[in-house]
Amino acid sequence: MNDSNNQKSSIFATAMNALFVLQTDFLESIIKGILIGALVSAPMGPVGILCVQRTINKGRWYGFVTGVGAAASDLIYALITGLGMSFVMDFINNAQNKFLLQIFGSVMLLIFGIYCFKSDPMKNAHKSSNKKGTLTHNAVTAFLVTLSNPLIIFLFMAIFAQFAFIVPKHPFEMIMGFLSIIAGALLWWFGLTWLIDKIRNKFDKNGIVIINKVIGSIVIFFSLFALIGLIFNLYQLPEW
Repeated sequence: MNDSNNQKSSIFATAMNALFVLQTDFLESIIKGILIGALVSAPMGPVGILCVQRTINKGRWYGFVTGVGAAASDLIYALITGLGMSFVMDFINNAQNKFLLQIFGSVMLLIFGIYCFKSDPMKNAHKSSNKKGTLTHNAVTAFLVTLSNPLIIFLFMAIFAQFAFIVPKHPFEMIMGFLSIIAGALLWWFGLTWLIDKIRNKFDKNGIVIINKVIGSIVIFFSLFALIGLIFNLYQLPEW
């Protein structure tokens, strides 16, 4: 009788432990996805400026659907990047290669942050039309503008490597992760359009430049923090 109870207790404990690990993995994928979605959306590129212009000239929801279109395009590039990286997982899962990829990701993010900080986002800005158009039209045009910039794949590669985001043997976690990328992007666009709508009378071109510099500073800080952390943990790597 005692053996039977012990066996049941052991099975229950194992099941609870597995459930806890599963919940932790899901939560980790969700948090990573939200951070990635916000990080990719935040820099004031052509679509970011278009979103701001439409929010000021047409109204908040026209700006928000511009972000929705951009987020849909970002998801496509995120899926392409994830699919490509999943084919080389044996290479990525090697501890030494993973370390090098994370170093590469940190350096790429650092370069991106410096570029974001120094660049003038207004130089290549797409001018918003004075005609309102439909919400669908505004979303589609933003989708096409974002889709026309395949270089974002390199940003996704850097971020995925830094966050160790790709786990192909865990499909449910990956699905949640990619859905969370959309959620993170939408949270960013929702917050940005809300802020612009509140201060529309005080917001000008200098505001866009300031946002870009703040975002660039955050990315630089994060990438340096990650880079220093990786370098100071060199001793944990296996022998070369």
